[in-house]
Amino acid sequence: MSIEMPIGQTDHKGFMTGYLEALALVERLHRLLLDVIKDEFERVGVLEINAVQALLLFNIGDNEVTAGELKTRGYYQGSNVSYNLKKLVEMGYMHHQRCEIDRRSVRVRLTQSGREIRDVVSGLFERHAEGLEGKNVISLEGIEDITTSLKRVERYWTDQIRYIY
Repeated sequence: MSIEMPIGQTDHKGFMTGYLEALALVERLHRLLLDVIKDEFERVGVLEINAVQALLLFNIGDNEVTAGELKTRGYYQGSNVSYNLKKLVEMGYMHHQRCEIDRRSVRVRLTQSGREIRDVVSGLFERHAEGLEGKNVISLEGIEDITTSLKRVERYWTDQIRYIY
């Protein structure tokens, strides 16, 4: 025997279970992405940078940015980004230069070595996209649906941070 929900009501317990499962999946996928990047760099023999640093180089791309801009774009937390930017500059993957207007601010951009790392990550992601599509793991519409849903959750969480004390 099943109990029917009145129109307009949802099964809160079922939603909560699904929400917690989705949260755990997002967290696992992020860790798995870092493992996949780490494995790629081990395969190509680049061992001096870690997956977080490689992803940071990928996300900076051809831009010239500050640590604050990376944080406000939502890519990284403040202390993590500052530490990793410092290490990447020391290892020669990034150039840094004090901002002319605000001397406290440092702008960074990739060196040729940094662009090579970015290209390795980009190639990895390109192969993944081809494999996911070619093996019918997910369609363009499926990717668009996931992205739309995740953007809605991001917007909701952002509103929670901004407006609830």
